[in-house]
Amino acid sequence: MKNKIVSLVFCLLACCTMASAQAVEKNKLQKDAEAAYEKKSYITARYFYIRAYEDYFNNGLGFDLLSRVDQAIESKTISPSEKAALHYEVSKERMKMYINMRRAESARDHLNAMENHAKVSGDDNVMNDLLYNKAIYYYTFGQSAKGNEVFKEMADKLTASKEYDKVDQVYKTLIANGRRSNNASIVAQSYNNYMLWKDSVNAIKSADEIKALKQQITERDATIDDMDSSLTTRMAIIWGLAILAGALAAALVIGAVVLMRFILLTRKQKKTINMANESNAQKAKFISNISAQLEPSLKKLDKNTPEVKALLDFSSHIETLSDLENSTDEVEMEEVTISKFCEELAEPIRSKLKKDVTLTVNAPKMALTTNKAYVTHILNHLLMNALEYVNEEGTIVLEYKKRGAHSHQFLVSNTGEPMSEEQRQEVFTPFREVKDLTKGDGLGLPICRQMALKMGGDLEIDPQFTKGTRFILELHS
Repeated sequence: MKNKIVSLVFCLLACCTMASAQAVEKNKLQKDAEAAYEKKSYITARYFYIRAYEDYFNNGLGFDLLSRVDQAIESKTISPSEKAALHYEVSKERMKMYINMRRAESARDHLNAMENHAKVSGDDNVMNDLLYNKAIYYYTFGQSAKGNEVFKEMADKLTASKEYDKVDQVYKTLIANGRRSNNASIVAQSYNNYMLWKDSVNAIKSADEIKALKQQITERDATIDDMDSSLTTRMAIIWGLAILAGALAAALVIGAVVLMRFILLTRKQKKTINMANESNAQKAKFISNISAQLEPSLKKLDKNTPEVKALLDFSSHIETLSDLENSTDEVEMEEVTISKFCEELAEPIRSKLKKDVTLTVNAPKMALTTNKAYVTHILNHLLMNALEYVNEEGTIVLEYKKRGAHSHQFLVSNTGEPMSEEQRQEVFTPFREVKDLTKGDGLGLPICRQMALKMGGDLEIDPQFTKGTRFILELHS
C-alpha cells in the first residue's frame, strides 16, 4: 500500500507541474520539493511533495488537485490493474474529505468507486484496505452493525493467514482515528471489538503452541524409537557374530593350545565389536581380521572335510567382501568383445546342463570397456545360480542390451519358481541369517553386488520378470 501512495504523490507532482493554463500556482513547499528532486535528494523531495499536497488541501484546492491526479493517472502507460490501484487511492482521498465534511451520500458514492477500483486492481492489500475504509465510513455515520460486520471480515481474513500484527495495528489505527475525530462511537466500538479479538487470538496462539509442542513430542518419540530400533539391530549383529564365533570354535577341534588361543582371540573379538557399534566400516574390517587370523589354522586341517572347506570358503568370502567395501583403488578397465566374452562364459555351463534344459546367449558383436575380472565373476555366479534353480525342460538366457550412449546391461534369467518379494529384498544382504555353511554362506550375491558398485554400476533382480528369476547387471562407461 505504501508503494501505491508513493506513486500517487508523484502523480500529484506531475499534475501540479504541468506547464499549462490550468496548472495551479506553485507554492513554496512545491518549489522546495522540485529543487530537492533536481539535486537527487529524493527523501527530502518526497517529504516536501507530501507537505505541498497537504497544503493544497488546506487551501481548498483538494478536489481540483484530485481531478488532475485522475487525469495524470489516465495518461500514464501502465496496466489497467495498476491504474485501478492508483484511482482507488484518489477516490479514497475524496471519501475522506466528504467524511470530514459529514456528507454521507457523497462519501458513499466514492466508497462505491473505491470498491470498483479495488476489484479491477486484483490486489489483496487494496481489498483489505477497502474493508478498513468501509468500517470507518459505517462507524462515522452511526451504522455500527455494518461497521462491525465489515471490520470482522477484514480481521478474520488477516487472522486466518496468521497476520496477527497487521490486525492489531488496524485496530489501534481505527481507535486512534476515532480519538482524533472525537468520535466516541468509533472508539468505544473499536475498543470493545479489539478486546474480543485479542482474547480469541490468544486462544488461537495457545492452541498453536500446544499443537507445536505435541508435534515436537511426537517427533522426539519417533527419534527415540528409531534409536531403539538401531540399537536392537546392532545387538542382533553382535549376537550373530558371537554365534558365528561359536560355530568356528566347534569346527576347530584341535589341541588344547590352539583352543586356548582361539578363546583368547574370541574375547578380543567381542571387545572390538563393542567398540565398533557406530560404524559399518569398522564392523566389516573386524570381520575381515577374524578371517585373516583364522585362515592359517584352518589350512592345517583336512581340506577334504566339507565343514573345513566351507569354513575356508567362508573366510575367503569375508575377506573379499571386506576388501571390496573398504578399498578406494580405482577399477582397471579393458576392452572385450561382447559376443566372444559371453560364449566363453556359457561354454562351461552347457556341459553341466540338466536334461532338456537349454542355455541361450544373445550378445552382439561389439566391444565394451569394463573390468573383465569383475564381470566374469558376477556372470559366472549368476549362471551357476540359474543352473541350480532352473526347472525341468526350462531355459537359461544370457543376454546383453545397450540402454544408452554410456549405459549397458547384462541379463541372466532362468525359468522356474520366482523369488518372493521378501527374498528379493534380503538376497543381497550379507549375514542376514545363521545357516549351515556347508550349504552356502550367502555371501556370493553380496560380493557380486559390491563388484558392480565398484564399477559404478549395480546388480538387482527384475521384479517384472514372473516366469522365474532375472538378474540385471547394469554398467556405465
